[in-house]
Amino acid sequence: MRRLYTLLWWGALPLLPLRLWWRGRREPVYRTLPGERFGRYRGTARTAGADVLWIHAVSLGETRAIAPLVERLLRDAPPQRSILLTHMTATGREAGRALFGNRVVQAWLPYDFPFAVRRFFAQFRPRAGLLVETELWPNLTAEAARQGVPLLLVNARLSERSAQGYRRIASLSRPLFGALAGVAAQSDADAERLRELGAREVTVTGNLKFDVAIPAEQRLRAAELRERFGANRPVLMLASTRDGEEVLLLDAFARATALPATTLIVIVPRHPQRFEAVAAILTERRLPFVRRSSERKVPVDCRIVLGDSLGELLAYYGAADVAFVAGSLLPLGGQNLIEPIAAGVATLIGPHTFNFAQASSDAVAANAALRVRDADDVFASASRLLVDDAARKELVANAQSFIAAHRGATERLAQWLAPRISISREAVD
Repeated sequence: MRRLYTLLWWGALPLLPLRLWWRGRREPVYRTLPGERFGRYRGTARTAGADVLWIHAVSLGETRAIAPLVERLLRDAPPQRSILLTHMTATGREAGRALFGNRVVQAWLPYDFPFAVRRFFAQFRPRAGLLVETELWPNLTAEAARQGVPLLLVNARLSERSAQGYRRIASLSRPLFGALAGVAAQSDADAERLRELGAREVTVTGNLKFDVAIPAEQRLRAAELRERFGANRPVLMLASTRDGEEVLLLDAFARATALPATTLIVIVPRHPQRFEAVAAILTERRLPFVRRSSERKVPVDCRIVLGDSLGELLAYYGAADVAFVAGSLLPLGGQNLIEPIAAGVATLIGPHTFNFAQASSDAVAANAALRVRDADDVFASASRLLVDDAARKELVANAQSFIAAHRGATERLAQWLAPRISISREAVD
């Protein structure tokens, strides 16, 4: 099965540079250091040093989630150790640079070709690899096992839907999970599904996202955004919207008669490459809007802002009164609801949150977030919260208590990792 999988990669090889070039039209970072995608690191390797701990955070969410652990590892690491942080997406790499600067070495994880992953391990020779959440690659995992590099899946989550997909390709997935040296899962349900798929040494350390603090820079930017939006007007944020959701939400907005007339709607698409598509939808509907990137103050008679900027999601949350976390109106699995809760904004989520099932159900049970049925219910619930200060403040207070009760995953994970990443390079050799 792995041979067939590898053949599929070889078939895609001619298209991969074109894909990077295409994505780089709107996200130029995709066009930087393309050789790293095929295992050619050169200067990057020289900056890593001899004692390397490797952490792979595929994209933006994983990079932000792992931040408290990286800070802990940087604090406790011996002087000779360097941390290598790899990504697959431009937003992940940009977030890593913003969070850690030159305190870590950043690189692209290579595509899962045997030759590319061999070069990766030959260049960096990491003592261990920490893979964040569910980022598993068969050839990468096999090469790590061949070279004696332990791979640990941390902050691991696995929805029932994803588990079913892995079960259908058990001949490929069971060796993949079985090759892991250990798994630190977010919840008991995640841990059980991972064990069923063949993972060993599974423990539960909790969700690192509960330990993420809002950086002071983001709080300052939130205050600046709020001033631009209008300090006294209600702000409803539609966060991390996905293809198909904006149309549903704008249709519902047109029907939302109970929404306070001065309410500003801030739409922040999940993927930067969709900024122009959402702008086209707004233009087609003849809805006046201001782009965040224009740096303009929002006129009083303008009802919509398009959040077309990168790295400001937490600032947008901090500038809102109510936030709806999208990716959950359609069966897409939802996005991270812990960030708006931590930012102190009243939080709504849709019916489809299987990617964050445990956190979502726990938050709703604690009245730390409200689940809505559909797009019309987004605006009905937001309208109630925007006109009822007491209800909104109660929801936010419950959310703060909920966050506080779930903190501590970083400490538990650090203690679990300590004996597993303190092995010497000589022992691996």
